[in-house]
Amino acid sequence: MDLCPCGSNLDYGSCCRPVIKGEKPAATAEQLMRSRYSAYVKKEMPYILESLHPDHRSDYDENSSKAWAERAQWHGIKILSTVKGGIEDSEGQVEFAVSYTENGFRQEHHELSSFKKEKGAWFFTTGKTMPKPVSRAEPKTGRNDPCTCGSGKKYKKCCGQ
Repeated sequence: MDLCPCGSNLDYGSCCRPVIKGEKPAATAEQLMRSRYSAYVKKEMPYILESLHPDHRSDYDENSSKAWAERAQWHGIKILSTVKGGIEDSEGQVEFAVSYTENGFRQEHHELSSFKKEKGAWFFTTGKTMPKPVSRAEPKTGRNDPCTCGSGKKYKKCCGQ
């Protein structure tokens, strides 16, 4: 069995392949997002263009997209949230994270994508890269904690001024 790259644990032939090959439309914005990820993994670049909303195709660079798809070693996609984008909706958003290795470095792409349905077909419209959350190596020093310099004073009366 050839598992679908989209993470559904279904066979590729019965999951994303029929959507990518135009045999059936994506039923939801999330299904379109998953099929677009699978298309990158399978290097099905014509589908990436076809699933892009016609109003946004002028900025699409197929050569760059293909080069990225071929350079990357894909590890998986996680759907973090969806807003609308159901069968009865005409717009939706999908927040996702994709992990991959490129040039020997493992990376994560976190994005909030917007989708629009027209004449029964879902299209990707825009994507906004989400910033990585700031994480501290050490706990934050509170105002009333002892100062980290060792003076014995409260942080707010010493180095925190």
